[in-house]
Amino acid sequence: MGRLTLYDCDPKMLSPLTLAFVGDGVFDLFVREEIVCAANRPVKELNKLKVERVRCEAQAELFRRIEPLLTEEETDVFRRGRNAHTSHTPKNASSSDYHTATGVEALFGYLYLSGDFERIRQLFSEVSEK
Repeated sequence: MGRLTLYDCDPKMLSPLTLAFVGDGVFDLFVREEIVCAANRPVKELNKLKVERVRCEAQAELFRRIEPLLTEEETDVFRRGRNAHTSHTPKNASSSDYHTATGVEALFGYLYLSGDFERIRQLFSEVSEK
């Protein structure tokens, strides 16, 4: 598979919250792909299913499932994202789940910007609902 990203950038030089910003979109896209490929549904139902999978509690659960599979480098990226100081306070989630989700998003952003799409697929397949 060819190059997916348009720009060269070194994800090691980006802040963990910047990586999480990218990773949020990457994770969202993978969830959307899985949901629409599973069945053709009304958009309202698709959105409801997506929200269930991308909310921070679900991402925190995802981390618990993939944590044993992570390399030392991936664990470090996750930790940087989890420990980043955010100005946002979650309304409907625990602070712990919110920070864990930020770490997961940072990891997905890092892998995406590194061009490691196969690794993203491997980790996502561990939590796929197929």
